[in-house]
Amino acid sequence: MRQWPDTRLLDLLGIELPILQAPMAGSTGSAMAIAVSNAGGLGSLPCATLSLEQIRAELEAFREGSNGPLNVNFFCHQPAQPDPARDAAWKLALKPYYEELGADFDAPTPVSNRAPFDDATCQLVEQFKPAVVSFHFGLPEACLLKRVKATGAKVLSSATTVDEALWLEDHGCDAIIAMGYEAGGHRGMFLSRDLNTQVGTLALVPQVVDAVKVPVIAAGGIGDHRGIVAALALGASAVQLGTAYLFCPQAKVSAAHRQALHSAKESDTALTNLFTGRPARGINTRIMRELGPMSALAPHFPLAGGALMPLRAISEPKGNSDFSNLWSGQALRLGQALSADELTRTLAEKALAQLKR
Repeated sequence: MRQWPDTRLLDLLGIELPILQAPMAGSTGSAMAIAVSNAGGLGSLPCATLSLEQIRAELEAFREGSNGPLNVNFFCHQPAQPDPARDAAWKLALKPYYEELGADFDAPTPVSNRAPFDDATCQLVEQFKPAVVSFHFGLPEACLLKRVKATGAKVLSSATTVDEALWLEDHGCDAIIAMGYEAGGHRGMFLSRDLNTQVGTLALVPQVVDAVKVPVIAAGGIGDHRGIVAALALGASAVQLGTAYLFCPQAKVSAAHRQALHSAKESDTALTNLFTGRPARGINTRIMRELGPMSALAPHFPLAGGALMPLRAISEPKGNSDFSNLWSGQALRLGQALSADELTRTLAEKALAQLKR
């Protein structure tokens, strides 16, 4: 399937199909990446919530299951500074839920953490030499990025505005993921915290394409072959899909999350900072409805989730997702319950057939 209108990204990343599986920390792993890469797309391994030992095990599992290229994804945020007063105010807002569920409010609050890319994780990249290394929330410091590029890896990162895309190009990205407002999971925004700056995919992609020289990958609201064709028509060289892959059996989502994906309406998602402290799109749950999806009380990323952990520990085993993040984009109604390899091939075949009309 080399009859695509723009093969720059295919050649750059060594893939056959212009389809990238979004990393989606906590929801995907090596099994998903293996299936997508073996189908000709680019499988992705999210590492932000994994220990060094877990990252190593997942990289070794991928090597055993696939000879295709792999995208290894990291967060590169600045760790939050301690703010005991804010932490206490946030936990106090959750006290009625602690009392309702019988959780120990006075027990120490667990730490919810997502580790940024650092020297130790960079050493793993240097050892395993994945074909692609991608980042969320900008790029790591220059010395780390230089080491990544020295391995031969191609570097990707997400831009939610044209300014962010230009910044990423200026700082060494080989290709840019134009992440529209419709996308599920954490917004990749890093030059501003103002949600009013965020742009929809249809408007963002062609403006990024016009602004930068590197290939652009469209992400957000793309759930089937029609979205792929539209993104390519806007000038994207490829697409990145996340929510579509959550319907696959390889996705590591809870039964409650899977059920919500199948039953929620396209209008039933919202950007929320309640679960981590950064805006992320997910299906509305009880806590989002009752506290509002965005709260000024939520501690800075990634600490907001700590006070929710005791509530989740009680509710989730009962199949209750009142206090859980159910990440999803707005195109969830387009989801298909196919294996990840079959989904990748089917999307490509249908898109290519439509392009040939």
